[in-house]
Amino acid sequence: MANMPKVNAEFGATPSISFDGEAPAGLKVVELVEGDGPMVRRGDTVTVNYHGVVWGKTDPFDSSFARHQPVSFGIGVGQVIKGWDQTVPGHNVGSRLVVSIPPEYGYGSRGVPQAGIGGGDTLVFVIDIISTR
Repeated sequence: MANMPKVNAEFGATPSISFDGEAPAGLKVVELVEGDGPMVRRGDTVTVNYHGVVWGKTDPFDSSFARHQPVSFGIGVGQVIKGWDQTVPGHNVGSRLVVSIPPEYGYGSRGVPQAGIGGGDTLVFVIDIISTR
């Protein structure tokens, strides 16, 4: 897919991300590894490992991989940013996704300055879907 970052396609491995060029327009998701577990549905509680970077940067602003602690939350119900709610449902447990999230699907024009996220920044997340219920 045009301009998506290169990410290692190994479920469970700490993500390495490299960028080439400008962020794509709009919300984009690529399934790097297709899992064979149950499909995530809106309203499920999903458990994931994730690694988030601002487009073009190397250091993550947040990474559950770095903490060795997966996180769980309701998906598709407004508990997380819109970019997650719209891309994670429909993928199976065991999948590794790379998601490019423009500001309007992320933290908006305010960004999250304390995390180093500017209002115009595109965010990239690598998401490993561990379980859903």
